[in-house]
Amino acid sequence: MMHALAGRLTPLLLSNSLRALVQRHPFNAMLSARKFLFSLGSVALGAAVLAGCTTLNREAGFLPIFDGKTLNGWKLLGGKGEGYGVKDGVLYCAKGGGGNLLTEREYADFIFRFEFKLEAGGNNGIALRTPLAGGSLAYLGMESQILDDTDPKYAKLKAAQFHGSIYLIAPAKRGALRPVGQWNEEEIYCRGRHLRVTVNGKVIVDTNLNDVADRDTLQKHPGLLRSKGHLGFLGHNDYVEFRNLRIKELPVAEALNVPPAGFKRLFNGENLEGWKGLVADPIKRAKMPKAELAAAQAKADDHMAAHWGVADGMLIFDGKGHSICTARDYGDVEILCDWKIEPKGDSGLYIRGTPQIQIWERDTPGNPKRVGSGGLYNNQKKENPSVPTKWADHAPGLWNRFRILSVGDKVHVFLNDELVVNNVTMENFWDRTQPLFPFGQIELQAHGSVLYFRNLYIRELAPAPAASAKPAASAPKAPPTPKAAPKAAPKQ
Repeated sequence: MMHALAGRLTPLLLSNSLRALVQRHPFNAMLSARKFLFSLGSVALGAAVLAGCTTLNREAGFLPIFDGKTLNGWKLLGGKGEGYGVKDGVLYCAKGGGGNLLTEREYADFIFRFEFKLEAGGNNGIALRTPLAGGSLAYLGMESQILDDTDPKYAKLKAAQFHGSIYLIAPAKRGALRPVGQWNEEEIYCRGRHLRVTVNGKVIVDTNLNDVADRDTLQKHPGLLRSKGHLGFLGHNDYVEFRNLRIKELPVAEALNVPPAGFKRLFNGENLEGWKGLVADPIKRAKMPKAELAAAQAKADDHMAAHWGVADGMLIFDGKGHSICTARDYGDVEILCDWKIEPKGDSGLYIRGTPQIQIWERDTPGNPKRVGSGGLYNNQKKENPSVPTKWADHAPGLWNRFRILSVGDKVHVFLNDELVVNNVTMENFWDRTQPLFPFGQIELQAHGSVLYFRNLYIRELAPAPAASAKPAASAPKAPPTPKAAPKAAPKQ
């Protein structure tokens, strides 16, 4: 075959002088042609390999999360009708079926690529960083809409309900979908608080969750605070097909006392800069003359410095003094805090100078119900639970992590990535006739046991807008004074 190919290509590829060589020395000419064709073939092969490498590089690091044959690695919760099924390499949500089909694994930062095909009016959703649960995960986690935007029945949806939108959080640009019945390609990028959705090559969502400032949204969507969770599909009784599901996990880098994007350090890991000793309570401090308060503060600072210290990037309490407080006041905030206690340890975190988000061990003497940490210990009203919804603590001697969002008088608390307080009102311990003070210092409670803290970060939310019917008012210089001083004291 090589001889015939050489014979056909030689007149086309060789110069006139070489043609003469062919005529005089056909055998030598054939060898030259063979060498030329081998070189040409090598170049072609190299080009093919390079093109293949380019394709592979585009998908480098991606792994399939659906084997095309079974639902191994997936779990259905709150299933409806026939739920989900598999046929011809396609994962589908059955007509009249659905529920939450979630990966058994959790993912933090990732790029998720897949294809989907809709019928007229089709509706589903992509679960992002959700708990492994049934129900409406668009709130406890996040949902990116899968929707036939063109169907008339969806004409009156809100902007953040159309295809690709992070449901009721971040609206998507429209017009990227292919006609009903055709396959669409989608990519969802999640890295920290940065989310990007690309459909058929068009970026339709590019948002930073830290920019969400609407109080109502923040209170209803604790899921946007999650740093990891499950991935999956949220079926709504419509037939939808999915295929070629693959994911690339992105590395999550974390350094000691270095805040994530959007946060600032409360504790610098080196000294007690930005902290002070505790003087009385918010109401008593507000009543003190300036000179008296300054003298009391100086004394409290000396006492604080004798019992709180810094070692190996940790803020450490020796168990013998009083609480430590931030040097300035804060309003609506998100707080990250790593903490560690010893057996029977007991502490808490005060928001706006008010007790408290509880820290303790199950066998602590003051914990007869043996509940976990994270609860709003001093709440009294039935509608404002004081205990966490679940026990999520790590054992004494191991690090735990709080993620706390305080908006108005409402609080979300995540403990070790578990939501243990969901939009619960934090009562004003100092005057139960009033709501939580609008601002105040953050305190780490001393309660007679050795404590360790690190990675203390804060993200301040923009001030709440003033009511439209009233002119904007400046923040008060001190918390309001109650009609009568409270008789009880917080757990100390």
